[in-house]
Amino acid sequence: MRDRQLIGSTEVELDSLQTEMGPIVSGRRWLLTRDFGLVWWGQLVSQVGDGVTKLALLWFVYSITGSPLKTTIIGLLQTVPPIVFGPLIGVYLDRLPKKPILIGTDILRALLIGLIPCWIPVETFTVERLYILVFLHAIVTAIFGPALTASVPSLVSRPQFTAANALFQSTTSLGVILGPALSGIGIAALGSQSVLCVNAVTYLISAACFLPVRLPGGASLPSSNASFITSTLRDLTEGFQFALVKQQTILLFIVTAALHCFGTAAFSTLFPVFGRKMLDLGPVEVGYLWSALGIGLLLVSLGLVRMTEWDLLKRVQVIAVSSAISGAALCGLVWAPDRLVMALLMGLIGASIGVFTPIAWGVLQEISPRHLVGRVLTIYGAGAMAASIVGIASFGWITQEVGERTSVLGIGVVLFITAVVAAGFSGWVRTHRPMPTLLDTAPGTRLS
Repeated sequence: MRDRQLIGSTEVELDSLQTEMGPIVSGRRWLLTRDFGLVWWGQLVSQVGDGVTKLALLWFVYSITGSPLKTTIIGLLQTVPPIVFGPLIGVYLDRLPKKPILIGTDILRALLIGLIPCWIPVETFTVERLYILVFLHAIVTAIFGPALTASVPSLVSRPQFTAANALFQSTTSLGVILGPALSGIGIAALGSQSVLCVNAVTYLISAACFLPVRLPGGASLPSSNASFITSTLRDLTEGFQFALVKQQTILLFIVTAALHCFGTAAFSTLFPVFGRKMLDLGPVEVGYLWSALGIGLLLVSLGLVRMTEWDLLKRVQVIAVSSAISGAALCGLVWAPDRLVMALLMGLIGASIGVFTPIAWGVLQEISPRHLVGRVLTIYGAGAMAASIVGIASFGWITQEVGERTSVLGIGVVLFITAVVAAGFSGWVRTHRPMPTLLDTAPGTRLS
């Protein structure tokens, strides 16, 4: 009975949403819908603040400790919460309305990473205290990120899923372009702690942008006669069965994403170390190179908007090619003769690694029933983050014990392996043609 009610209510939402989306789709509005546009602008401001903060966090730790391994602890702390709490978070994202979750988590992030460091005196603001703030911030972000991604099917129509994810990634890339450059200047002029305070305002602006957005309530609720633990375990089991057993496409994406994140997470976390030790750069120059990576990420994000209706085979093939390109560019970075070549290679790295996430999220959103989207995305994220934490720890140790050049070359090899696995994935897609009723549905239909 509950399933029939869910299907019936979803059909009503489908009809009303398609009626609303029709003129927007035909008019090719560049931000897709009114509500999506509001969220996009909020995320743009927030991501610029994130870009400022990320470099400030890493530079603060490395400048005090001089240890690449201790610097990687920042990345490790940011990846633990999605692994430990991700699937459980997904259960409640599928049950609860997402709008108050998004607003509340933005406010909490402003307090944790922005206002609190402003209240702590400089002389007592230790690395250990920063670690605690980063970990608490990561827990809240582990809720916000999947909630935002799981909201995409409520903000745009199904043919626009990959385009919406690519546009969200464009805010990340603009944050990478503008944030580190501003952060490098701010660190040189004011210090790392003062730079961290900037992010409080950006999170509050993001929260304000969610206020007029129309998002539906939760897709499903546990039956009244089921206990809290029983209903939670049942919903967790349902999510794992769908993602790992019923849908082999999702499982293959998780495996490929794990390899990809094993290398790319280590590179992004350790890049200030690579820039300072291997490339002999200061904070301003490191910020500019990171901005070059963001330019490549932005260009590929805009290109992916036009890829939104490609079939699964083409999308996986693009992942394979882009992974090979990023591996080659990383190896080239080791022997780059000057800063111009470094910047060009960083742009190429940004473009090639930026292909993966919008494509993966778009496919997951397409093939997942609406009442399972939160669980599928958090299970996928937990797998990717688990690989990230292993990659960060592994390459952090390699950097400290063996050297920066060996570490960068090793990350390049990992991305070459990712390309081989993605090529095998595309061969499997060509042979099995998975989920044709979902992936090949005509534009304008939304499945639940």
